[in-house]
Amino acid sequence: MATPNTSLILLAISLLSLISWATLADTHDGFLRCLSLHFPDSNSISKVIYTPRNSLYESVLQSLIRMEQFLPSFATPKPLVIITPFLESHIQAAIYCSKQHGMQIRIRSGGHDYEGLSSISYQAPFVIVDLVNFRSITINDDVGNSTAWVQAGATIGELYHAIAKKSPTLGFPAGVCPTVGVGGHFSGGGYGMMSRNYGIAADNIIDARLIDANGRIMNRESMGEDLFWAIRGGGGASFGVITAWRIKLLPVPENVTVFMVIRDLEQNATKIVHRWQYVSVKIDKKLLIRLFLRRARSSRDQKITVQASFVGLYLGGIDKLLPLMQRRFSELGLVRSDCTEMSYIHSTLYLAGMNGLPLDILLNRTWSLMSYFKGKSDYVTEPISKTGLKSIWKRLLEHPEEMNEMQFSPFGGRMSEVSESATPFPHRAGTLYSIHYAVWSYERGKSVFDGQMRGIRRFHSFMTPYVTKNPRSAYLNYRDLDLGVNNKGNTSYEQASIWGLKYYGNNFKRLVHVKAKVDPGNFFRNEQSIPPMSGSALGHGYSNEHPKLFLICMVIYILQVQLVI
Repeated sequence: MATPNTSLILLAISLLSLISWATLADTHDGFLRCLSLHFPDSNSISKVIYTPRNSLYESVLQSLIRMEQFLPSFATPKPLVIITPFLESHIQAAIYCSKQHGMQIRIRSGGHDYEGLSSISYQAPFVIVDLVNFRSITINDDVGNSTAWVQAGATIGELYHAIAKKSPTLGFPAGVCPTVGVGGHFSGGGYGMMSRNYGIAADNIIDARLIDANGRIMNRESMGEDLFWAIRGGGGASFGVITAWRIKLLPVPENVTVFMVIRDLEQNATKIVHRWQYVSVKIDKKLLIRLFLRRARSSRDQKITVQASFVGLYLGGIDKLLPLMQRRFSELGLVRSDCTEMSYIHSTLYLAGMNGLPLDILLNRTWSLMSYFKGKSDYVTEPISKTGLKSIWKRLLEHPEEMNEMQFSPFGGRMSEVSESATPFPHRAGTLYSIHYAVWSYERGKSVFDGQMRGIRRFHSFMTPYVTKNPRSAYLNYRDLDLGVNNKGNTSYEQASIWGLKYYGNNFKRLVHVKAKVDPGNFFRNEQSIPPMSGSALGHGYSNEHPKLFLICMVIYILQVQLVI
């Protein structure tokens, strides 16, 4: 007897065999004809356009997919076309032709979207605009006014490398992972190891270039302050294609101090973690101490225990750090041998787990591929009691399939000084720290990972008493479709609020108003894009124009969901 999944597969195959693929072919060919007419130099089109008929299509598609679960498969729809533009006019042509032929655009810079939305779509025939060629970084190091124009396809590693070549005493407060693209990272907020001193990346953006749904190229002045506000933490892909950011570079000392201290439960980890919650948010803002929790072998008897790793960056020397820690966080027991002074640029390697490697490794865009990964996030505004921490340890030890790692990132300092409405990123004063949950598997095949997916959802539910409520907040750059998704057709404000309030809090309504003004037809959309205020526009140009394609995508989407469950 066929299982429900087997029956669904057979039904899907039967349905697909009845659907004429001529619709796909017509859309594909019409789109390509449109591009050839609107490209500024039709001779360059072969260097920019990749279709399934092109021998390089698969390698280009997979080049920036970071997790195996999003690689092309039967259950993962492929783009009809991949565009790797060299010019903004190439992007304008892609927007115009996509609108003409009812196709969605997915924008990819580094490919790190946790749910793969930069590379896949289940809602419509789609095209990927891959900004891999938009990677120039131009630094202006005038005394007292150091800025840089960074194209959206550059990675964080490329940015750090370029700044260091210009000046060893300049930096920028972005994330730790070097292969993350700045396009998505900046537009989602951009927390990093200098955020307690300088805020998030979005706090330090002073201009941008954006191409809107009508193909207009705008900067801060021409787009207006509302749209400029929205793209600095509200997710740029909801509003247009951001091609470049102008950022403010910030001073760093010639040498900084990094450290890592590891304690397990037999070494008073519970007491130290409990104290960390009170200290890390209030200590000198030049110091940021991240906390990682994992299962490991005990230092005493080699039994499985919970291990707490405290990883710090201090914008100063060891001689100032040690007395500071002795006064404020003596429980950790930091000593000189735990610490290393190094240049700021070398600290970016240390914090990324690449200490000792040559600086040019920051230019490698492809080293961080994982097999299967799922992340979720939370924010904490009240310290978790020792009793609560012990409950978490018990859960981690008894249900290893639910969690590989928890990462606690402290706020306070500059993070608390910026108003929650200054950018769409609302997690400011009153936030103690964020939590990032992660499970992963390096095994081929999905069976183990499917169990981990269910497990991390159970663990996330278990953490409910300890985190924010009404709404339970989350971080856009750790995108999580479990929080809610837009409807396939029309999505009301109320429907989108299910996930929108969790990412943006009170800023969500303003984001919706901005969207209604700049993209009322909802051309730039995905499963968690900002909708216009009017829900009637949300299915514009898709369901009615391509009913066969809609059915294809729905069958594939349902099939994938059932295979995961």
